[in-house]
Amino acid sequence: MTETLPSGASASPPPKKAYVKAVGPRLRKLLYVVFALSALLGANAVYLAAITFMEWTSGQTYQNFFYQYMFLAHLVLGLLLIVPLVMFGTLHLLATRNRKNRRAVRIGYVLFIASILVLVSGVLLMRIGGFDLKQPLARSLVYWLHVAAPVAAVWLYWLHRLAGPRIKWRVGLGYAGLVAASVLAMVWMHSGDPRGWGAIGPESGVQYFEPSLARTSTGNFIPSDTLMNDQYCRECHQDVHAAWTDSVHRFSSFNNPPYFASVMETRQVSLERDGNVQASRWCAGCHDPVPFFSGAFDDPKFDTVNHPTAHAGITCTVCHAITNVNSTKGNADYTIEEPLHYPFAFSDNAVLQWVNQQLVKAKPSFHKKT
Repeated sequence: MTETLPSGASASPPPKKAYVKAVGPRLRKLLYVVFALSALLGANAVYLAAITFMEWTSGQTYQNFFYQYMFLAHLVLGLLLIVPLVMFGTLHLLATRNRKNRRAVRIGYVLFIASILVLVSGVLLMRIGGFDLKQPLARSLVYWLHVAAPVAAVWLYWLHRLAGPRIKWRVGLGYAGLVAASVLAMVWMHSGDPRGWGAIGPESGVQYFEPSLARTSTGNFIPSDTLMNDQYCRECHQDVHAAWTDSVHRFSSFNNPPYFASVMETRQVSLERDGNVQASRWCAGCHDPVPFFSGAFDDPKFDTVNHPTAHAGITCTVCHAITNVNSTKGNADYTIEEPLHYPFAFSDNAVLQWVNQQLVKAKPSFHKKT
């Protein structure tokens, strides 16, 4: 038997849906991860942008050893941000899609899209595998999208918060302070040059190079390994390396029989006459740059057969490391500088070599200028 409600009585209202927070406790932890990575990535991006702007306005190269590691950090932080940001954005979107504050919801959608564009454009610029942007115009468009998207994302986040809960300015100022402190620390570390750490120079100073007119930019020796990594060049420039392998540059040093006879006689006569082989430097500035600039050439007992620098010749790096031709006098009147390489250029680890190649592809401008 069905009961009927007495007249004047009304049915009980339907139960209210349980309120679900837009950012619950678990999601908040994920949000903190996104904030932390974004803060580090933001500070890193400001530093990289400042260097790029300085190069654009001055026409000079400011990228150095520290810059390359900061660029590597930019790639790593960006990759680490992908999963937590996409997870947070998706879960937050599902939790708030039916909220009454439609303005905040719509801005949130656009903010999420802008964030995805930052990540996608960054991955495309890394040129991994089949996503290798070779067309300059396409790469330029993706680059400027990568520059503009994070700026838009910051603005959209501000609008999103204005339309939602009150902004915690105290937290925001602390966040900005962390970013500013990180940028200042990076600017300070940028001034350091590891090439000067533990550098060794000749006791006689610049006189060491005489009678050759060649000089190093610092007056110090240049480590031989830095000038001899021709296999590294071959990985990308097989045709040029093949031409160099059979060239007179390759066989300019003690691996050239006529030159070997001439320079050995010069060294012998100089040793008997002066008690040293310094006169043969006159030859070394052109023919033997690797043993000459690394300091091995001046040894009267220099092993012209087994020493690793004796048969190096004029390497790829030697030519590309010349920063100035001082005059037209000839006889090697040039200045050479120890080159800066991308991180892990000399590593034997396959993974680190892959990282090195990705850095070259992602930031080829440094390679072109050096």
